[in-house]
Amino acid sequence: MDVLWAPWRMKYIEYAKVHRDSKECFICEAVKAENLEEHLVLYRDSSVVLLMNKFPYNTGHLLLAPSRHVADFSHLTKEELLSLAEMLRKSLTMLKLALSPDGFNVGVNLGRVAGAGLETHLHVHIVPRWNGDTNFMPIISNTKVIPEALKDTYRRLMEHAHVLKAS
Repeated sequence: MDVLWAPWRMKYIEYAKVHRDSKECFICEAVKAENLEEHLVLYRDSSVVLLMNKFPYNTGHLLLAPSRHVADFSHLTKEELLSLAEMLRKSLTMLKLALSPDGFNVGVNLGRVAGAGLETHLHVHIVPRWNGDTNFMPIISNTKVIPEALKDTYRRLMEHAHVLKAS
């Protein structure tokens, strides 16, 4: 029998267990956090928060959310909606500068049946993609290879975070 070790997955299992019954979601924790790097927050203001996904589909996988705890697009203010769109544009620019991806997947999972792991706080997934970034690992062993540590990617992105503050 072949064994594929993925000890980092235990962090996800433990994280999910702790937060499953938590009254506060991880996005709200990031909105209020004092230590931005610990929560992988790249940008936040009164309308939006941009953070790295702690359990990414790909290197540089970001989550963009309204700062306010809201689950439904129809409950967003016009300011929040505009801020999300502006931050999406700026996030794509930052990712292009920092990581040079060949493309992006941008999406929202609305409701558990649609794949939302956190359905109570609306968030947009921004996933950089590269030619050849998929291989046999997900097909054969249901395993995704992320080639860079989260903190290393965080530091690379922060080198270009000025783009997020620009008008």
